[in-house]
Amino acid sequence: MKKLTIKELPDSKRPYEKCLKSGPEHLSDAELLAIILRTGSKEENSLGLAQRILSLHSSGESLLGLMHLTLPELMAIKGVGPVKGIQLLCIGELSRRIWKKEAFQEGNSFSQPAAIADFYMEDMRHLEQEHLYMMCFNTKQTLIRDCLMSKGTVNASLISPREIFLEALKYHAVNIALVHNHPSGDPSPSKEDCIITKKVASAGEIIGVRLIDHIIIGDNSYISFKERGLL
Repeated sequence: MKKLTIKELPDSKRPYEKCLKSGPEHLSDAELLAIILRTGSKEENSLGLAQRILSLHSSGESLLGLMHLTLPELMAIKGVGPVKGIQLLCIGELSRRIWKKEAFQEGNSFSQPAAIADFYMEDMRHLEQEHLYMMCFNTKQTLIRDCLMSKGTVNASLISPREIFLEALKYHAVNIALVHNHPSGDPSPSKEDCIITKKVASAGEIIGVRLIDHIIIGDNSYISFKERGLL
């Protein structure tokens, strides 16, 4: 059966016309994506291509899947070349940045572990590798800077307190917090996590830059060393 082009669909089924009439809030994820993609392929229209892209990840037909796909994975999809692949990557990155800008407004305090976890949750729970960030705070517990300190396995033998505190002192931090993710989705601390925390906390006491918490991000969950009495 011949696949209908977007122009051959009735107006009520055409994403652009539907958006023009009712607004973007009435469009499905696939319809929104179809408008951005603009064109499909010879075999399917942009709406069909959008639906297929969204169904590729284990999260189901959802925009969250775009956070997990790399450019080679996107270009392996029939109908997606380098231009469409880069467009899709940029959608995911733009969404991530908008969320993070909203979560962090100048003057916000990160005095509670939940505030730190919320700041990183959407950014980190989708990552398929472990990332370790350091947050630098001033005396009012306002975030000065967050720095990516490690990417890959968070291992005590690979993470140096010296590097952490050199970075912290560069920004005149008074307190710091460590945040990393567990791609498995389970935020339970490992033996290595405990060793790293102890090493950094001990070094911080000597230097005068206090480690106030170590947060481990799972899938919509977190564990705080402070809350657990482990720090």
